[in-house]
Amino acid sequence: MKPIIIAFFNNKGGVGKTTTVYHLAHMFPQIGYSTLAVDLDPQANLTSAFFNEEEIAKRLENPITGENIYSCIEPIIKGIGDIHEPKPIKITDGLFLVAGDLNLSLFEDRLSDAWSRNYEGREDALRITTAFYRIMLKAAESSESRIVLVDIGPNLGAINRAVILSSDYLVIPMTVDLFSLQGLQNLGLTIKNWRRYWQTISQRNPNPPIPIPSGRMKPSGYVVLQHAVRLDRPVLSYEQWLNRIPKEYRHSVLNSDEKKKVKLSEDPNCLAQLRHYRSLISMTHNVRKPVFNLQPADGVIGEHAQLVKMAREEFEILAKAILKKMEDI
Repeated sequence: MKPIIIAFFNNKGGVGKTTTVYHLAHMFPQIGYSTLAVDLDPQANLTSAFFNEEEIAKRLENPITGENIYSCIEPIIKGIGDIHEPKPIKITDGLFLVAGDLNLSLFEDRLSDAWSRNYEGREDALRITTAFYRIMLKAAESSESRIVLVDIGPNLGAINRAVILSSDYLVIPMTVDLFSLQGLQNLGLTIKNWRRYWQTISQRNPNPPIPIPSGRMKPSGYVVLQHAVRLDRPVLSYEQWLNRIPKEYRHSVLNSDEKKKVKLSEDPNCLAQLRHYRSLISMTHNVRKPVFNLQPADGVIGEHAQLVKMAREEFEILAKAILKKMEDI
């Protein structure tokens, strides 16, 4: 059975994307779905969430081929072969990781060049464009993962294009501001163009020599990261941006002309509203656990214990909302 690949993306940075992926990567196994997390952001922030600096340095100094994404694509970058077999790192029962690497940015130019050469029916171009997809398939198979969660950077460059193209579903993390709304506008048009392009390439390759993605890239919905109201940020302004999200998502991402006004709390496209756990997030960085796994020994006392419980409820609701949007789970 093929895994389900879910990419988390917003054209704007600082929307809680990596934090959301990290927590869902721990939550899905806890509700019965083995999970592979893949760090395809050249900044490797998701990898940093799983490992402390000492562990990361150890892995960089003594790399095992296949454990990080760069080692998997290195033969393609050097022009000496196809992808290396991925070797996902086991984090805990039911959770594996293909680690990130800052050298991933070296793949950007190769991907850009291959994009145009796909029109020529070149097999080497097709192998480059689908490298991430094939790595994720192999890594999910070897780790027996049902779900693949992919973290990517906040841009519409060649790396993210190849990743999103490989995805079955898209989840869009957002904050409540103008820039997140602009991110929706950019993404909707871009996905439409990429889908049209891939349909053409697929038609020109009716019997491809390698596995290629379907190009589904179906938007599943958005997740709103709530910020605490600051004294310098009027509540009215926050509410105005909040109320614009449902309409903008329908128009820009779903290409819907529906005029009906929908409150965010009633919008079926809103998968969840997540509170900002602030001080608890710093605890997760120290002990390498998601918020909902924190214990008194980690420093959770008093009101923090109630927040830990809330976090478990929120991320379980989000995970189940994502599953409900899937047609093939």
